[in-house]
Amino acid sequence: MLADAIRSETYRLSRNRTALFWSVLFVPVIGLLLATIGFVVAKANEAKLVGKLPPELMKGGPLDLGLTLVKSAGDFANPAILMFVLIGAATIYAGDYRWETWRLISARNTRSNLLAGKVVVVALLMIAATVAALVSDVIASLIQAAVFGRALTFSMTGGAAADFGLLALTGWARILQFTMLGLLAAVLTRSLLAALFAPLVIGIGQFFLPQILMPMGVTPDGWLLSLLSPGMATDLLKAVIQGGTAAADLPDHAVIKGVLGLALWIVVPFAAAVAWFNKQDLSKE
Repeated sequence: MLADAIRSETYRLSRNRTALFWSVLFVPVIGLLLATIGFVVAKANEAKLVGKLPPELMKGGPLDLGLTLVKSAGDFANPAILMFVLIGAATIYAGDYRWETWRLISARNTRSNLLAGKVVVVALLMIAATVAALVSDVIASLIQAAVFGRALTFSMTGGAAADFGLLALTGWARILQFTMLGLLAAVLTRSLLAALFAPLVIGIGQFFLPQILMPMGVTPDGWLLSLLSPGMATDLLKAVIQGGTAAADLPDHAVIKGVLGLALWIVVPFAAAVAWFNKQDLSKE
């Protein structure tokens, strides 16, 4: 059953402290450390940095933790989190090939359930990673307030709460999409390295797609780029949610383009991985 697959994958991941550290804790800890050093150095050189740094960094009114939460949610799918969550995801997706354990567990559950269980655990892993990043950003704001003597406040209107939820969902969808490429690579190649590097290579290629396709007459506001680049689809959805100047020049049907662009790169790799896995010979695994 699917529940059995989820429980077993969760247990195995919980015993892999190395993957958990790199996927969940490394980015928040390093980010908090660098932010703290930056605040302390800026405070020590406050007189020299007048006019060179944003005034709101060192002075200004109260520091709103509600705004910190919304801003952090909008940054869930940043490149650092994508890369380091991929470490845990690749371990989960390709581990049974590496340890030659597929033949031991495939007889006890359906193959579709085995892959679905892995995807659910990866989804839990990415939520844990983004929550850790959220906590890190809040602590960094507290340190900033302490270093520069700024007051703290918290405000969260209904609109801000809705923005927080939608931005979080968009970020989670983008991370899940990125790890789906790792799943497909793991099933096709039976290799942990491929599960790690294939999403990175594809992601870099998709980042440069606008520059590559522009000479061919493909404009950024068209449908093709939104469907070929999940990163661009994510940016469209974030701009719609955040509004303001970010949404001023959005193309027509931005929400539909964004949703379809992300959904396409989640559903197709997962379906392809399941289809290939169902006909794969695991007798030697």
